[in-house]
Amino acid sequence: MRYISGGIALGATLALGGLATAATAAPEATPSAAATTASGYAPSELVLTIGYGDNAADASIQRAVTLGCSSTGVGSHPDAPGACDQLRAVGGKFDKVTKAPSNRACTKEWNPIVVTAQGVWEGRRVNYEHTFANPCALTVGQGQVFNF
Repeated sequence: MRYISGGIALGATLALGGLATAATAAPEATPSAAATTASGYAPSELVLTIGYGDNAADASIQRAVTLGCSSTGVGSHPDAPGACDQLRAVGGKFDKVTKAPSNRACTKEWNPIVVTAQGVWEGRRVNYEHTFANPCALTVGQGQVFNF
């Protein structure tokens, strides 16, 4: 009985190994397709979220959008071209978007709201999180990227 089950396990391993090899081979075609895009940039695909809480792990997500910037700007973001332009202007540095100085005054209430960006920006993995003190502070520092 052990010999038969071992043979089945070996056969299943070989079959799954073949599927894994086929699955690995398919993504290799994607970079060459991305390299021929008009923008000349590596892929830029992000998921942006806004939620209430002290940090992303504890936040209750209120809104989420997708943003693709390999071309002029696509995705469910309401102003994808504007958000992509803002990110390109700051070299993909999300701190320069969320921590932009402003003369607008906000109350000092503590009602934390957290924004996140996860995905890829010009070929570089992104996992960004920033907590604003309250919704007013969010509107001051969000620019176009987190305006959704």
